[in-house]
Amino acid sequence: MKVDPSAAARQRTESVLANRFPWAGLLALAMAGFICILTETLPAGLLPYISEGLGVSEALAGQLVTLYALGSLAAAIPLTALTRGWRRRPLLLGCLLGFLVFNTITALSDHYMLTLAARLLAGVCAGVLWGMIAGYARRMVPDAWKGRAMAVAMVGTPLALALGVPLGTFLGIWVGWRWVFGVMSLLTIALLAWVFWKLPDFPGQTARQRLPLRKVFTLRGIRPILGIVLLWVIAHNVLYTYITPYLEQSGLAGRVDMILLVFGLASVAGIGLTGLLIDRRLHRLIVLSTSGFAAASLALGIGSEQPLIVYVGVAVWGLTFGGAPTLLQTALAESAGENADVAQAMLVTAWNLGIGGGGLAGGILLESLGVASFSWTVLVLMLLATATALFTRSSVRM
Repeated sequence: MKVDPSAAARQRTESVLANRFPWAGLLALAMAGFICILTETLPAGLLPYISEGLGVSEALAGQLVTLYALGSLAAAIPLTALTRGWRRRPLLLGCLLGFLVFNTITALSDHYMLTLAARLLAGVCAGVLWGMIAGYARRMVPDAWKGRAMAVAMVGTPLALALGVPLGTFLGIWVGWRWVFGVMSLLTIALLAWVFWKLPDFPGQTARQRLPLRKVFTLRGIRPILGIVLLWVIAHNVLYTYITPYLEQSGLAGRVDMILLVFGLASVAGIGLTGLLIDRRLHRLIVLSTSGFAAASLALGIGSEQPLIVYVGVAVWGLTFGGAPTLLQTALAESAGENADVAQAMLVTAWNLGIGGGGLAGGILLESLGVASFSWTVLVLMLLATATALFTRSSVRM
């Protein structure tokens, strides 16, 4: 039998392309996450200027962050479940188009209620987007690369926190907060073209593939992982939300910017290490990260008055927390299988509950026991998270 040389060459080319790591598409997903996180967090650094621009108090301006979080929390599970049958790229493009519209309204609006509505709807877009990024990234690569693909797709989150928020705050102070939201709209236009050009499309789930929400929640491993998410994020936000009063005892209250920069850079390093090791050491990385954060909290409790120990403790904290979204999303996706998108929406809900719970718990601790209680509370929470990871491995696909 004769073999067509040109056909053989095409097969070899297709094989090479199939095994090429899809950097362009995954970085497009990372950019979507970057815009999502930046849209959420930017108002926190620009509250005095936003309150002046909208003619409201700083407390009311702060509700721009609250409404975004509420939109994301309320939409994540129901809208992700509703859109499971939709093709992936049109759905992603729709979410990005929502960011374009609502960030543009935020940039141009002089009316507080209109701005709040835009922020709420931007949060809705974020809830759907976060529910699909992990599953999208995993479908773009062979099984051996799924963890690495998620690490790349999630790199936008620590970059937004470590670099995007400080740069956005600086730009907002320099040229005005409205221009920052305008710049994000321009970035979103560029990203829409990038997604359309470089991101492959995938079909949604068929009706037969879609498990009811209750059954997804009861799949093996889902609940332990969500428990780890809740414990980890509450612990992180107890300390992160109230980092300024904590630093006062070590004389570093005036260096919050430097402390957060150390945390952010360590987080980027953490997600890089996660990407290198996650496909072979998922469970071990989760245990090392939760126990490492516990050790860092112990150091921050014992050495709270020693600046050097504080810097080292914050660096270890950032290193262990940077890969947390990728680790937990990967573990959840492995357990959920074809229902990964709905499981990721549950993670988004648990994550946002953790953010709110951490802020609430930190405030109660600050008023009742003082900042000295923060590190010890974090230690207890992270020991519980580590124990959950250790003792549920047999029921979790990780």
